[in-house]
Amino acid sequence: MVSVLYREHNPPHFHATYGGYDITVGILDGVVSGTFPRRALRHVLEWYEMHQSELLEDWNLAQQRQPLKRIEPLE
Repeated sequence: MVSVLYREHNPPHFHATYGGYDITVGILDGVVSGTFPRRALRHVLEWYEMHQSELLEDWNLAQQRQPLKRIEPLE
């Protein structure tokens, strides 16, 4: 599951969870904090590269307490 959360701190980032694993990924720089299985991490980073501008838009909406836009999953 990937999520942009309301009331989050800068810098812009999103959270991803997989099983018992959690990471945060910087939207502006792609820096990953946390641990994830290698294959799942590749998928998350591929999705991030495809949707970076949409993630930043959702981050800005969340900061303004506005409804977020749905971002298509990786197929």
